[in-house]
Amino acid sequence: MPRQQTPAQRETVERIMHEFKHGELKTAHGKRKVRNPKQAIAIALHEAGASQYESTAENKRNLRRTKEKERRGETEGRPEGGKSASSGKGREKTRSELYAEAKNRNIPGRSKMNKQPRGCPAPVTNGPGVGLRLRPTAPGTGRRRNRRTGHG
Repeated sequence: MPRQQTPAQRETVERIMHEFKHGELKTAHGKRKVRNPKQAIAIALHEAGASQYESTAENKRNLRRTKEKERRGETEGRPEGGKSASSGKGREKTRSELYAEAKNRNIPGRSKMNKQPRGCPAPVTNGPGVGLRLRPTAPGTGRRRNRRTGHG
């Protein structure tokens, strides 16, 4: 049966689950991201001091440690630390400004003109029949048949 959580514990659990949903929650060693929701819940309850598998003294110690980290700014999410939206310089860019910035960015080799779909006519620039022709296909690139039944 779940225990009643204090407001501080609820806040910590919310912050950690928010990190999990945004792919920012990492394992104890800090190298790999947590992908399992059950593991994220276990981490959240442990850090919030709301675990039913630990003693009340351990839970109090864990919550105190987490709140100290939040005050120092060592957590990803809220209070004073981590990557919060308000810690950036100035104001946030509007959507139209972001679109204009992305449009002006020149990425080499990413033009639509450079992309030719397979099997479509490719321009030929040399040789007697200058114009459009089909690209030659390599042997074995056609449709494969089912080996067991022979149908394809």
